[in-house]
Amino acid sequence: MRVAIYCRVSTADQNNDTQENMCLEYCKKNEHQVYKIYKDIISGTKESRPELNNLLEDMRKFKFDCVMISKLDRMGRSLIHLLNMIEEFAQKGINFIAVTQNIDTTTSSGKLQLQIMGAFAEFERNIISERTKESRKGKENWGKRGKDKKARQKRGVLKAPIEFIKKRIS
Repeated sequence: MRVAIYCRVSTADQNNDTQENMCLEYCKKNEHQVYKIYKDIISGTKESRPELNNLLEDMRKFKFDCVMISKLDRMGRSLIHLLNMIEEFAQKGINFIAVTQNIDTTTSSGKLQLQIMGAFAEFERNIISERTKESRKGKENWGKRGKDKKARQKRGVLKAPIEFIKKRIS
């Protein structure tokens, strides 16, 4: 199997050596051929990264059979982004391996692990959506009230604090 290895660190004072060595050792142990090693020095929060973009471009040209990383957070911090990439790999027939987490889509258990992760990601998206909808209920006009200066003056909001307090007390 031809493998593309992806390594990423966030800052220039870090290095990819440990990640690279883990993946190379895994390839050697499992007799995989390394097609290319893609290395980025950039935050994982960025969806667009130079070497990741090159890897995706090569993947779309079917230059390798598998994408390998040392662990999931090296590919991305967002589970949604990661799962979208893995879904694209699957659609193209590209396998995916995360060495330290024993995720290997060439096996049934590896596929199951990814499906479970996908279910949790969807659940999280739905919970966030529900919370957002709940927080908006009854607040449709919330932002408009504060913009009307005359209405705020009538309510006493623009008066001096002492006058406002005296008015409320009496």
